[in-house]
Amino acid sequence: MTAITLNGRPHEVTAEATVVDLVAETVGRPLGPDGAPLDGGRLGVAVAVDAAVVPRSRWRRTTVAEGQAVEIITAVQGG
Repeated sequence: MTAITLNGRPHEVTAEATVVDLVAETVGRPLGPDGAPLDGGRLGVAVAVDAAVVPRSRWRRTTVAEGQAVEIITAVQGG
């Protein structure tokens, strides 16, 4: 297991975890390798690893390393 910080809290992931894995876990929805929801809905998520935004096109290729800080921000409707 690998220890990271996810949204400001300690979190453990497998050594091979990618950003797409973390997003799927956080939103509670299965995602395809491209980061798109398999249910066909919209996602409305932005991700930063160590304060650098990770474009969705790189979620699958971006693994998370020991000690990194990951922020997953979801859009909320309303106002």
